[in-house]
Parts: sequence; C-alpha cells; structure tokens
Amino acid sequence: MSAYARLSGYDEVAPKPGLEDASPSGPMNRLEQQAVQVRQAQTAWQSYFQGKVITEDVFRFIQEYDQADGERRAQLVATHGIQAVKALLQILQSISKEQVLQYVLTLIDDLLQNDPTTIRFFHQYADQSGTPVYSSFIKLMNRPDHFIVQMSSRLVSFLVLHSRHLMSADDQRWYLHWLVQQLQAPNNVYMTCVAGSLQRLMRVDAYRIGYMQVHGIKPLLDVLASRNTGFQMQYQLIFCVWLMAYNSKVATTIINMNAIPVLADALKASGKEKVTRIILAALRNLLEKPADKQVVHVAATAMISSKVPTVIAVLANKQWQDEDIRDDVESLQEKLEAYLLDLSSFDEYLSEVRSGRLQWSPVHKSDKFWRENAQRLNEKNHEVLNCSRSRRTALFCRWLHTTLASTCDTTRAERRYLTLWVASSSSWD
Repeated sequence: MSAYARLSGYDEVAPKPGLEDASPSGPMNRLEQQAVQVRQAQTAWQSYFQGKVITEDVFRFIQEYDQADGERRAQLVATHGIQAVKALLQILQSISKEQVLQYVLTLIDDLLQNDPTTIRFFHQYADQSGTPVYSSFIKLMNRPDHFIVQMSSRLVSFLVLHSRHLMSADDQRWYLHWLVQQLQAPNNVYMTCVAGSLQRLMRVDAYRIGYMQVHGIKPLLDVLASRNTGFQMQYQLIFCVWLMAYNSKVATTIINMNAIPVLADALKASGKEKVTRIILAALRNLLEKPADKQVVHVAATAMISSKVPTVIAVLANKQWQDEDIRDDVESLQEKLEAYLLDLSSFDEYLSEVRSGRLQWSPVHKSDKFWRENAQRLNEKNHEVLNCSRSRRTALFCRWLHTTLASTCDTTRAERRYLTLWVASSSSWD
C-alpha cells in the first residue's frame, strides 16, 4: 500500500511510514536550519541543580543524556521510559531561559523523529501525572521566541499524528485557531513549518471537522491561490485539502468555498510530478466523498467549467510510473465524461458565476441561450442574481441586461442590475 493509500472511517488516520511522510524530502525549512545551531548549545546543568531549579533525578538523567551519542540516548529512553519523559518535561516547566527551552525542545524533537514509538511514554506520563500530554507544549506557544513557538507546534502535531489520544476541546480549538492565524500572517518565514503541522493534524478526522469549524479553509485557499506560493508550499497545502476531503462534510465545505478553480489552476501550471499527483488525489476526493449528490454535481460542473477534463486528457496520454496517478487520472476521466453528457450550458454558466470567473464566451453572447435559460435565473431564490462575488461584475451586468426583456422575474432583475451597475461601472472592460 502506498503512502497515498485511501482512507476511510471517522477516526482513521493515514498510513504513517515515517514522521515526515507528510512533508517530502527537500531543503531544510527555517525551523530545521535553526535547530542545527541550537544543537550546538552548551548548558550548565550543574548550576540549575545547585540552584535547586531541577531535582537530582532530573539532573542525573539530563547530564548523561546530553553527553551521550544517538545510540546511547535511545538506550537511556528505552531503559528509563516514563522517567526520561518526566525529566525532559520538568525541565521545560522549571526553566524559563529561552536557550535552554530551545535546546530541550530540539532534544525531544530528535527523540520523536528517531523513534516515534517513544510517544507512548509521553502519554503514560500524562496519565500518571494527570497533565494532558499536549498542554506542556501548547503553553510554550505563548512565548515570544519564534523558534520555541514553532518547535512546540511541530511537537504537538507529531504527538497527534502518532497517538489515538485527542487534545482537549479547549486545546484543540486554541491550536487550530493558531494555525489559521499563522496562515494569515504576512511574510511568515515559518509557513512551511505551519503547513507541515497542519498536514499531520489533518490525518486525524476529528481535527478536520475542528479545522472547518474555526473557518480555516478559506485562509488556506487564499494562500494556495497566491502567485507567490512556491511549489513546495503548494504541495503541502493541497496535501491538506486532500486529507480534509476524506470527510464528507468538510469536502462539501471545500467545494462551496470554490476550491476547485484554485486546484484546476494549480494542475494546469504544475511542473512537478508530486504536485500533479496530490492535486489529482484531491480532485478525486472532492468527487467521491460528499454524501449529497447535488454537491458532487456542483463539484463536477466546477471541474468541467475550469477545463479540468482537457488537462486530464493530456495527462492520460503520458506514461506514469506512479500507480496512484494512473488510477486517479482514469477515475477522474471516467466520472467527468459521464457528467459532460448531462451538463447543460446553463450548468456551466452557473458554475462560472459561483466561482467568480465569468468568461465572455460565445454561448453567453447568444440570444438563444438567454431566451432558453432566462427563467432559470429565478431558481434557488434567485441564486444567480444574488451572486456578486465575480471579479468581473460588469460582465455579469451585461448578461443580466439581456434578460430584462425575457420571462424572468423582471422587477428583481432590474433592481439587482441597477445595484451592480452602480457598484461596478468603473470596472468595465
């Protein structure tokens, strides 16, 4: 089974062949670069012991652990188990110096990276002490030091990924809000770290629901749609969309947030196989996971309107070594061809209006098109007339003007037309 094996079940998480499976190998991110320097730090543990900041047991463990090589450190953790975790966490709680906190957080990160099974000791200690395993790190995320904050976030996401224990409702809400704020922060140099934490979190279904509830989908799509988003960030964020779309309710929200045109743009411009692969997987989920057939119809129509079938046809003629890509291409091609047979010109027009990407295409200049479909402008409580999200509202006005002499709700159309005219007269082509 590949790393992209299909998920099912409310609480099922994705396969976890490694901690960094969600973030493919590549140049070190900002946090990892800083960690290289942090590991070189020297800490005078003796002075903290003599000053009674740490206990003798903690001192003896950290002194030996600090001087040991990787193999010996693994032996110490295997031998001491819960006591090793207790020592590391007590240092985080007892010492406030930023250099020490950076160093111990990096030690914990290295520990979990090298052997994810040691996470069980963190949970066992939490059960014994009555302190939630995530709380120690979430508290550190309120500190001013960026490295401490981002490394703590990274550790929280690792603990989530390799545990069936969920965060408390309060911790979960706070952490998800924090991730959303990080996505919205301008010029965030830790954006790939934030995206990595979100990737790991979205492997657990409960957090997909939580992320939707804190309104995190739109900020994610806004970053994804930005022209300044590099392919690595693009890959990570679409990976999140792919994971989130395994939940039917979240997939529906993603579709309603007009994610498909954004994904379609990324697919057309993709020059990296791994990016193409994850976009195809995300699009497939958006067609397969929503429970409501009408939502699936909206998704298919949006893909057709965004010219996804044309791109899929090109991809189908390529020789792919990756089985997942071949499978996704075949599935998307089959499903979209079926929808193409039933899709009307008005369905495609409605999809354009919803996406805000109106095109001055020949069919929409046709008097015949408007005579046949003018009455449909009244459907769903005048959805088309009320949709003003288009970036080309003036074009919408031109089309709407042609309906005034038709059989639609003329009074409402005239009122909406005049409103849009005033709002957009300066933006006419």
